Amino acid sequence: MARVSKWKTSPCGHGTGDKVNPPPKSSRETKRMTCIPCREGLLYVRALQGEREPNFFNSALATLYEPSEESSDDDCRAPTPLDRCMCVANASAQGIVQMTVEGTLPVASTTEMDSEGFMEHESTSLLMLKEQAPSPLRVFFKDARLVFKLDELGLEILQIAFPAALALTADPIASLVDTAFIGQIGAVELAAVGVSIAVFNQVSRIAIFPLVSVTTSFVAEEDAAAKAITEEADESSFSIDNELKELIPHDDPEKQVHDSSFNSNNTARMAKSENERKHIPSVTSALVIGGVLGFVQAFFLILGAKPLLNFMGVKPNSPMLTPACQYLTLRSLGAPAVLLSLAMQGVFRGFKDTKTPLYATVAGDATNIILDPIFMFVFHLGVSGAAIAHVISQYIIALILLWQLLRKVDVLPPSFKDLQFSRFLKNGFLLLTRVIAVTFCVTLSASMAARQGPIPMAAFQICLQVWLASSLLADGLAVSGQAILASSFARKDHSKAMAAASRVLQFGVILGLGLSVILAIGLQFGSRLFTKDTDVLHLIHIGIPFVALTQPINALAFVFDGINFGASDYAYSAYSMIIVAVISILCLFLLSSSHGFIGIWVALSIYMSLRMLAGFWRIGTATEPWTFLRSLNS
Repeated sequence: MARVSKWKTSPCGHGTGDKVNPPPKSSRETKRMTCIPCREGLLYVRALQGEREPNFFNSALATLYEPSEESSDDDCRAPTPLDRCMCVANASAQGIVQMTVEGTLPVASTTEMDSEGFMEHESTSLLMLKEQAPSPLRVFFKDARLVFKLDELGLEILQIAFPAALALTADPIASLVDTAFIGQIGAVELAAVGVSIAVFNQVSRIAIFPLVSVTTSFVAEEDAAAKAITEEADESSFSIDNELKELIPHDDPEKQVHDSSFNSNNTARMAKSENERKHIPSVTSALVIGGVLGFVQAFFLILGAKPLLNFMGVKPNSPMLTPACQYLTLRSLGAPAVLLSLAMQGVFRGFKDTKTPLYATVAGDATNIILDPIFMFVFHLGVSGAAIAHVISQYIIALILLWQLLRKVDVLPPSFKDLQFSRFLKNGFLLLTRVIAVTFCVTLSASMAARQGPIPMAAFQICLQVWLASSLLADGLAVSGQAILASSFARKDHSKAMAAASRVLQFGVILGLGLSVILAIGLQFGSRLFTKDTDVLHLIHIGIPFVALTQPINALAFVFDGINFGASDYAYSAYSMIIVAVISILCLFLLSSSHGFIGIWVALSIYMSLRMLAGFWRIGTATEPWTFLRSLNS
């Protein structure tokens, strides 16, 4: 049987009784400081600590090692725990132990090992290494005690999530104000605008969600990669300047001149780095795709206004048709601004800046609220005035975002090849499939409720709107998780990726539990704000437990979406949602026919639970892109 080579004297301190030097900072320093077995052992230990990918050293450990030229024949000193880790790496190279993702497995009895080496310590190192390979499921509980502590990671998450959630809620609030103004004109106009908004939102949703999600991840990845290159160049320049400083004698008058020059150059470099506009091809790609989709959507809605409204149930002889066509046609003129502004929101999210989109959204919505009564009642434009006010507000949002974006990014790429349209379209189509599956499930549930009659439909619609509105806060956490994870994956900072995923999930649980309590109490007393009908109120109270108790499930499901998008795991997100949709649709048909209103809510609860479990499964099994969880130290 092959024997483990004993440690030889070398610059790392083996054989001298000295302590082992700290892990080297670079491969060049590794060679200079350590003997060959220690060199590979250090790489192995660093890999277990998440500093290196396991594949980095697998090929190196496949061969046997001879003592290095600088080694001597001095005997080994008493081994430390770090030595024993190194011994396992060396023993693996000799074929005595076999390394696996869970730890190490003995191939033969370790008692036959070199008596001058590590005969009595092998079992200890094996146990230690096994303890260093945690179960991937521990990611859900990592540092849970810190969830209420606003450390650096917690602050970073909340600084992204809170403005994002506010921006997401600003538009629904503006729509409510719109509805209030239009309601003063008449019931026919209110119903007509409601149908038109539903058509516009459904068509927009097909393009908006894939565009924003893909843009956020791609921009975060490219921005992180660009920052890493810049930091590496600055570090290299800083190192060269330091070496030049050391070469000049301390008492040399020229040293003061060099120090002054070094400091001024360093300051100038930092200022230039901060003020220089970024070159990120994904930004240009997103703007081009958003603009094209916006014009296509406007063209489609203007030409197809009447057929689409007829499909939604507005008959040719209905009094709603004329105001609905007017509103939808004018509102469609704002489609390019809507798609462009949402593409730019994705860009700013990728930069981890959710405040700029919030300010732009608030400015645009405030303009809409101010212009509504002026156009509708002062200029007597009615429904058309409401549409014009909304279109103007959308272009204001787009112009503000574009102005801020041009200050940060050079939107003209070096060449057309840098735009990577194929990458955008490939992942965009995957998310489009996912959006269709999600939309179909929710739309089908509303259709099933409508078949129960007007009273169940009214109760269902109220419960559904509350159920969906509360998800906007969880969407803020999802945006935060996506931006941080995309940046971490681009830098291959797996420790930060795991910590960020853990923290946003823990925040999601807390948010969900808080919403459960608020909705359970609030809806008991606040349901009369929506209707006075006693039959509808009775069904609303039946639906309250489902709306309230599923909030933690909903929050986790939405946060998992952000985590998957941050990891660019679009294929899994799409295919898993298709499976979830198929199961949920079957449940909707079966349960709605047998249990009516309650059955629909049971099916929706199953739907959200399956979405949440799909996220748990991906991370819990540590499959791509989460395989690093098998080797990360806890």
